[in-house]
Amino acid sequence: MESFFSFILYPVSAILWFWHKVFGAVLGPDNGFAWALAVFFLVFTLRTVLIKPALSQMRAGRKMAKFSPHIQKLREKYKNDRQRMAQEMQKLQSEHGVNPLGGCLPALLQIPVFLSLFHVLRNFHPGAQSNFVFDKAGVDSFIQANIFGAKLSNWITQPEQELALFGTDRTSMMIVAIPLMVIASIATFFTMRLSVKKQTDASMANPQSAMMAKFMMYIAPIGALISGWFLPIAVLLYWLANNVWTLGQQHFLTKKIDAEQERERQKEIEAKKSTPRPKPGQKPVRDGGKPASEEGESATATATEAKPAKPAPGQRPGGKPGGKKNQPKNRPGKQASRAKKRR
Repeated sequence: MESFFSFILYPVSAILWFWHKVFGAVLGPDNGFAWALAVFFLVFTLRTVLIKPALSQMRAGRKMAKFSPHIQKLREKYKNDRQRMAQEMQKLQSEHGVNPLGGCLPALLQIPVFLSLFHVLRNFHPGAQSNFVFDKAGVDSFIQANIFGAKLSNWITQPEQELALFGTDRTSMMIVAIPLMVIASIATFFTMRLSVKKQTDASMANPQSAMMAKFMMYIAPIGALISGWFLPIAVLLYWLANNVWTLGQQHFLTKKIDAEQERERQKEIEAKKSTPRPKPGQKPVRDGGKPASEEGESATATATEAKPAKPAPGQRPGGKPGGKKNQPKNRPGKQASRAKKRR
């Protein structure tokens, strides 16, 4: 593990070393609260670096909420063709500029940090000559530091012999660890509840995600209570600081995103207002530059010209003007019969 995470183990231990130097200069290098504050500000430093991905995550969530009705239609249309549904979903996300993995990035980046911190803390043990960027004096300072008798690198379920080796006991560990576990669990619950509340609109398009989020809202706090028995005090401090930061960050970023959306809405309203409208009494102009009434008149004239003219009184349709009927031409047979009769 050390070789795999070496690229992040040294930066994490270096940040912890820096903040311990800062608070140790004020409270004393062996003070447990100086080390606790160093852990807190280690979290704050790393989470500050991740603010931009977190902001992108929230923006992506808002975009997902906007076209959630389209997602629901795709689910209904391709409910029997999951491959086609996935293709259409990917196409829709690319059109709206949404990266489904963007929302997971902040959480994924915290996993190696958590594992690295856990590994660094486990290497603070009696007799160690160094611990990454910490020298022997730094290792001894951490081992001697305590908070109300509880050592920062130990946990409740350790054997009594190991606890005694660090100069503490199980009772002292429980007095400090259990309140931290409870506070971390409560902070986890409120953090996840706020996250679920802000993703309500987006979750309508994916009921499974909404159900999973509500499930995790209750499971994660329980996990904090259970895992607290097996984690060092310093890791519980890390967990608590991380949840406190997340709670404040969500409140701050939510206000920022709301303000951005309000500005966009105002811009849309102003754009609609700036669109030229016809003056009172002015005929609306259509495409082509002609007023609508003129277009109607020209169309009426064209239709009138296309109609055949009505026959004059006394004239048959298609006949010649004049009011007289066309006389039939005399035929030779009829003229002969008329001459015989006269004789």
